[in-house]
Amino acid sequence: MTIVFLSFNLFSQEWHYEINCAGTGVQGTYLVEVTSYGKTVDAAMAQMKKNAVHGVLFKGISGKCSQKPLAGKAEVENENKAFFDKFFSANGDYEKYVIDDQNTNMTVAKVGKREYKVTKVISVKKDMLRKDLEKAGIIKALGF
Repeated sequence: MTIVFLSFNLFSQEWHYEINCAGTGVQGTYLVEVTSYGKTVDAAMAQMKKNAVHGVLFKGISGKCSQKPLAGKAEVENENKAFFDKFFSANGDYEKYVIDDQNTNMTVAKVGKREYKVTKVISVKKDMLRKDLEKAGIIKALGF
């Protein structure tokens, strides 16, 4: 029984990031500044796109152009765990909702002895994301 529990925890997703408004994006998108943390710079960068989409869905965006979470409530993630485990998996669907301009300035800082903090501006296709999650029955359509 313990072995099953430990193996489950090895694959569970931990979310450790910050997300803020970074200005106005093109129509249908949010322009967000995402700060990701990792044991290496590469690990933090690899998590950044997932964090951007996760933040738009479940955390909301703080700052000058603040936005409520697209999913409406945090429980949606737990209620649809199998869907979101697949959605946020390696090469998961989350990637099609992110525009990552490689030329955007990125800041890197070492935090403590074993962690890096990487901050970058990313664009999230929020209209497309909302539409696809409505089709999948994960969130309710606007007007309900």
